[in-house]
Formats: sequence, C-alpha cells, structure tokens
Amino acid sequence: MTEAAAGFTYAPDPENPGWIRWKLADETRYNEAVLGRMIARAEGPDHCRVRIFPQHHLTNNSGNIHGAVTLGLIDIALFCAMKLLRGSDAEGSVTLGIDTQFIGPGTAAKPLDCVVEVLRETRRMGFLRGLVEQEDTLVASFSGTIRKASAR
Repeated sequence: MTEAAAGFTYAPDPENPGWIRWKLADETRYNEAVLGRMIARAEGPDHCRVRIFPQHHLTNNSGNIHGAVTLGLIDIALFCAMKLLRGSDAEGSVTLGIDTQFIGPGTAAKPLDCVVEVLRETRRMGFLRGLVEQEDTLVASFSGTIRKASAR
C-alpha cells in the first residue's frame, strides 16, 4: 500500500513493520518541521493509532509536552484515521471542530500516541473521537469533525 499524493506520502514504514509512515512531501511544513516523524496503524475496522516521537523542542517550561503539540497531533490524526480506515482523501479535507480535554502531562521521553475511533462517516463529513496517551498515562481525550475533500 504505497500512495503518493501531491502533498504527502502514505507508505509502509520499513523501521516499524505493520505501521504506515505518514509524511508530508514538503518537509519544511508543519507536520514534519514541527512534530517530526509520524507513523500510524489500523487497530480494527474503526480504530487507528497515530504516533509521534517527541523531542525537547516540543516541551513547555515545565518540561511537559506543550498543549499545542497535543492539539496538533489530534488534528492530523483525524485525517490520518479517515485515510487509513476509510480511504478518504486527506488533501483538501478541513477540520470543522475539535473538543479537547487535557487530562495529564506528556513527556518527551516516550512516544506520544493518538488513538482515534471513526464514529460515523457521511458523504461529506467524518465524526471521530479518541485519546492521546503515553504507555499507561492518559494525556487528553477529544472529539472532532472533519469535512471531507470535494471530488477532484
């Protein structure tokens, strides 16, 4: 399953069997330049896991993962989930809303995972929810809605 669109690459990750590398073609853009390496895998017909590997520059003055990083991961994970689980075109889709509850701190010492569930899909919309976690630590919960890309 290798797919390259104008803006991103979606292909098996040779370093992590069973995972997909979610990568923007232009590495100077937000996903790659800020969040860094991102991988994903399906964990059932309606669930997937999207993972980043936080670095020091993603922490706040308390030494925890910055809340903006958590929000950024959630936002990208919505589109990754719709692509991975439903085959939706991630390019041209837009976020309509994200409701987030911050529950605990994250650390740059461990991978940060966003576990996403697709609740419902219509012709134009995707309704999702999930959790952001690091091993046994719950970092945040969320729900989100995206508008899928128009037919090209």
